[in-house]
Amino acid sequence: MKKEELPNTIPIFPLSNFILFPKTTVPLNIFEPRYIDMINDSMKSNKIIGMIQPKASNIKKSKPDLYEVGCLGKITSFKETEDGRFLIELKGILRFEKIIEINSDKKYRTLEVNYNKYYRDLDNEKENLRFSDLELIFKDLKSLFEKKGFIINWKALENQSLDETINALAMASPFTLEEKQILLETINLDARKDKISEILKTYTYDIFDNNTLQ
Repeated sequence: MKKEELPNTIPIFPLSNFILFPKTTVPLNIFEPRYIDMINDSMKSNKIIGMIQPKASNIKKSKPDLYEVGCLGKITSFKETEDGRFLIELKGILRFEKIIEINSDKKYRTLEVNYNKYYRDLDNEKENLRFSDLELIFKDLKSLFEKKGFIINWKALENQSLDETINALAMASPFTLEEKQILLETINLDARKDKISEILKTYTYDIFDNNTLQ
């Protein structure tokens, strides 16, 4: 997608403890009437929606406050089930900062957004990281995932590009809502790798009976 094609106003899906990263694809099961409307409207126009997290402190409010940064996604696959749900796949394009919420007669929420900080997300150049650089982080993450009962196909991850791998692990991780938001807002892949490592250190003692990860 080119800069000039990016919409300044986007419908948003505020989903707690869920982040979408650029260049990753996620499946979503849409069943709430307001989001059925949103997907219908999106499919008729540019197939674009924004994913953004609501803040934990007011998550049960009908219109919870939102974090400042989310990720623009494009619907790449769409299927309607017999019971009226939508099964879609959403591909991350680039991150955005919210400017202001737009009042409208729609059931779903709409934001005016800015992409200036995150145009690099559109680049196709690969980050200068080697898989071997991440082995220790992956080892620690694997232990954390297993302790939390998460199942990950690690062999499949090793066949992906580094940015896809790190972002997929960040999205699927048993980290908190706030920690995932921090990972989303890190400026590039190298910084995200360091932040994952930093977050993991806090779990090293808190979760594993005060023993370091082996």
